[in-house]
Amino acid sequence: MDTLTQPRSIDDGMTARVAAFLERSGAIKDADRYFYLQPTTGPVNHRVTMVDGRELVMLASYSYLGLIGHPAIGQAATDAIERYGTGAGGVRLLTGTADIHERLEARIAAFTGREDACVYSSGYVTNIAIITGLMGPGDLVLMDKLDHASIVDGCLLSGAKWKTYRHNDMAHLERLLSEADGEYNTVLVIADSVFSMDGDIMDLPKTAELCQRYGVRLMVDEAHSVGALGATGHGIEEHFGMEGAIDLKMGTLSKSIPSVGGYLASSHEIVDYQRHMSRPFIFSAALPPAQAAAAIAAFDVIEAEPWRVERLHEMQIRYAQGLRDQGWDTMHSETCVVPVLVGDEGKTMDLTRMLFDRGVFVCPIVHPAVPRGTDRLRTCLMATHTDEDIDQALGAFREAGEALGLI
Repeated sequence: MDTLTQPRSIDDGMTARVAAFLERSGAIKDADRYFYLQPTTGPVNHRVTMVDGRELVMLASYSYLGLIGHPAIGQAATDAIERYGTGAGGVRLLTGTADIHERLEARIAAFTGREDACVYSSGYVTNIAIITGLMGPGDLVLMDKLDHASIVDGCLLSGAKWKTYRHNDMAHLERLLSEADGEYNTVLVIADSVFSMDGDIMDLPKTAELCQRYGVRLMVDEAHSVGALGATGHGIEEHFGMEGAIDLKMGTLSKSIPSVGGYLASSHEIVDYQRHMSRPFIFSAALPPAQAAAAIAAFDVIEAEPWRVERLHEMQIRYAQGLRDQGWDTMHSETCVVPVLVGDEGKTMDLTRMLFDRGVFVCPIVHPAVPRGTDRLRTCLMATHTDEDIDQALGAFREAGEALGLI
């Protein structure tokens, strides 16, 4: 027998880590407390159909405006497949750029009020691309303690020094800026616009004022604010009435925009530099044309159907207030991301099970995604949620919470 085909035993750290994970996940599944990788059938909207045929109210989707399945967006994707086929055929810098990619980038630039934009294969990759492309040894990144993991990973890969400031603590950020003054080639402050686990909003007015005072650049991750913040869904600058306050605007094409990918919107000079110097742009295949077309159409729909943003804001206020009236702790949420704090992993899982049994799809968030003792459900509102959906969800929370002694 060839030695390469003989079974072999490796006893190393990887084996131990995998074994420990399988033991823990097996115990969770045996206790009927495993709620991840739950398959659905059909489009994800305010209600979804599970593979067993049950219909559940969806309270965990990032499709805040309910645009998945929108006929104009679907038609745009279908038309793009007929014209371009199903793939781009290469990386953007070489053979993968089609005119539809350039139209998407122009549409993003117009939507965000910036000179130019470039598109990447995912939101996660976008943060890594921006940070590793623009920052390096001799530079400093200051980021909010609760910034997304992709920002942390971008800092680790960049070679730049990085520090965190306490969540939304502007006094702490100012102290770090003061200490860094004159010590680094470039200083970049990065914050999420909406913090995806807590549902609260960054302090853009004070952050921008500090960046201007100390002469440093500001990058904001708008993954959860495009389509969700501002009177017309244009994001955090519109929310605060501060157009032009952000140097580097990062966003995704897979939340309110029902496609895939991410983008950097900024000055033409910075964007053109990134097209030629950021490794994820140079070495990743271009977005499929159908996804680019879907994203263009989605930006058009947001501006053509302002009722969606208005409805989303109405739903989030009614739902969050309903939870608080029952006695639930929704933390500091002021957006369509509404956490329900439980504080105990076991009770969080029990609450999730009882809500599923009552026709509500929710996602439990436990350590290590959040610190121990802050276990919670993260629920998300959509513009397409009906009054009946909200009534069903609140009724399920009341029944389950009282049965578990949580409210």
